[in-house]
Amino acid sequence: MKSKICGISDYNTLKYIIAHPCPPEYIGFIVNYKESKRFVEFNKLKKLLKIDKKKCKFVAVLVKPTNKELNRIKKLPFDYYQIYNLQNDKIKLIKKIYKIKIIVAIMVKNKNDVLKYKNYKDVADIFLFDSKGYEKSLSFNHNLISNLNLETEIMLAGNIQINDDLDNYKKIADIIDISGGLETSGLKDISKINVFLNKIKQIKNEN
Repeated sequence: MKSKICGISDYNTLKYIIAHPCPPEYIGFIVNYKESKRFVEFNKLKKLLKIDKKKCKFVAVLVKPTNKELNRIKKLPFDYYQIYNLQNDKIKLIKKIYKIKIIVAIMVKNKNDVLKYKNYKDVADIFLFDSKGYEKSLSFNHNLISNLNLETEIMLAGNIQINDDLDNYKKIADIIDISGGLETSGLKDISKINVFLNKIKQIKNEN
């Protein structure tokens, strides 16, 4: 079981996560979706990402990115672009031009939504199944993806909380993606991050 902590927007939290004895494999930054309270303005993002990320992979979270936005971030040390609401041909072009790995985000409300992954099998390095809430941390029925058996890794988001039985998620996904569940009053909470990462470590040790 791997983990991703998303919506990081301040240096102290980022530093803490990277230095943790069991850091997440992925750390996500909201790059172009200004409606999110976790959005990081470009100049701040540039400073934030100067940190030594060690073994963590940095993920740019992008909703319908424009060419201008993509050109702006192309020199930042991102390992993945996590893309919402773009068609296959456009994602394929992004992958080719920027030589970047892609997390294709599929927003799920019902089984038909889940099946949209079939349109992206040739471009996705990871499939993220998320709720339709964007920044609102809404839930969806995670059992909808329980029998997919994809060759591509599956990342799971959608209102995951640290008190959930995280062990259950490893039956349906390779990576847990958590954001709002690690916050108190809208801000990332170091104590919750610590609990989450230690729980993930415990699951790994059991395996």
